[in-house]
Amino acid sequence: MKKVLLDTNIILDIALKRKPHFTSAFRLFALIDQGVIEAFVTGSSITDLFYIVRRDLGSNLARNFLIELVEVVPVIGVDHSIIVSALNSEIKDFEDAVQVFSAISSDINTIITRNKKDFANTHLTILTPDEFLSLPDMNA
Repeated sequence: MKKVLLDTNIILDIALKRKPHFTSAFRLFALIDQGVIEAFVTGSSITDLFYIVRRDLGSNLARNFLIELVEVVPVIGVDHSIIVSALNSEIKDFEDAVQVFSAISSDINTIITRNKKDFANTHLTILTPDEFLSLPDMNA
């Protein structure tokens, strides 16, 4: 089973039903449900998600969404060494650097995001949802 890290924007596409991105994000979650991929999210994404979803949908809906999310998508930790690595990296966006070093720390080689350019200067595979879904072994 392929391990992937879902960037915060992918989860927001599901939570907020953002068009036109919702369909691809939904297909990713179908692959998770089918056991084709094992997807993860970082602890720092969870706090960002709560803040953004709460702002748009209210605190109760944000909390309920995250409760359901963490039942199917495990949360990987963000620790001191990840923060230090992110702060010292050449990745311009700090939050994305945290995602990269969290993935590396958890032996995850692929990040799915809609903002590929934000993940420059990394040796990980960075794919959009549509690129990932078009891989030969992802036809679900």
